[in-house]
Order: sequence, then C-alpha cells, then structure tokens
Amino acid sequence: MKIKILVLTSILCIGCSKVAPRKPINPKASTTVLKETIKESIKLNAIEEAKILDVIKKDSVYTFQVSSNGFWYAYINKIEENAPTPKEGDVAVITYNVSDLQGNIIYSKEQLGVKNYRVDKEDFISALQVGIKLMKVGETITFVIPSYSAYGISGDGNKIGINQSIKSTVTLININN
Repeated sequence: MKIKILVLTSILCIGCSKVAPRKPINPKASTTVLKETIKESIKLNAIEEAKILDVIKKDSVYTFQVSSNGFWYAYINKIEENAPTPKEGDVAVITYNVSDLQGNIIYSKEQLGVKNYRVDKEDFISALQVGIKLMKVGETITFVIPSYSAYGISGDGNKIGINQSIKSTVTLININN
C-alpha cells in the first residue's frame, strides 16, 4: 500500500512540473515575414486604389468625395435642409445594393430587402457604418469601398471575392430611436 502511494505521488509530482516554453529557431524570420507582408499589403492597396480612382474618374455624372475613412462617396439624391442624421443607437432603415467596380450587381436591393441597421451596435460593412451617419432621411449615396473597408481578405464566402472593392448605393428611408 505504501509503495502504491509513493508511486502515485511520484507520478503526480513529475506530471505537474512546468514545461519551459520553446523559443523560435530563427527569431529574425518572423520579423522578415511581417515586413514582407506589410510591403505586399501596401502594393495591393496601391493597385486597388488606382482601380477605384480610375472608376471615379470615368464617372462623368457624379462628383465623388473622399472620406477620412478611406472610401469615396457621391450624392445621388441630396437633401439640402438641416435634417438629423443617424447617431449611435438609432435604427437606420435603409435599402442598399452591392456591385463590383464595373457596376455589375452582386446583391440587388430586392435580394437584400429593407435593413434595419442599429447604428454602431451591429456588424455591417465598415465603410457603410460610417457612411450611413452622413445621411439624412430621403438621401441616396453611392459609396465606392476598398476591400479593407468592405469584406477584406476573406470576402463574404459567397459572391464577393477576397480583396474585392465594391460599390454600394444606399437610401436612408427613416431613422428610429
């Protein structure tokens, strides 16, 4: 009986010893990979921005503005009066569509239906989260959104590919508190 207790205690002591963390074989390699990834991302963003600017330049109907958040937008229907805009916690009732940069519809507003978006309280296309707060009831805005403010490196898992820039035309129907 004493031998069993001694063996059991020995096993428990050995099993509970701390394992020393392993150090990287080549610590400089991870820094190099990170630097290369950053360089590649900068190149991809520059190519993407050039494509977006080309699309905007070719649009002779609307004047696009650039936001401080890295997307472009143009008013299709602008309300001049001093009306409220959605703020955090409000429910913005919107219709919207999603198309590629050439204007080919990916998701129509009929497919997407009317969306009740709780401002800054739910996950949505990041550029539209910011853009909706610029809108007044009755306005329609077309947003040109780089991939990093849309669906990023993963796409939507369906029709929107990885690193794909999109356009979205949004109409603000109502603001509910």
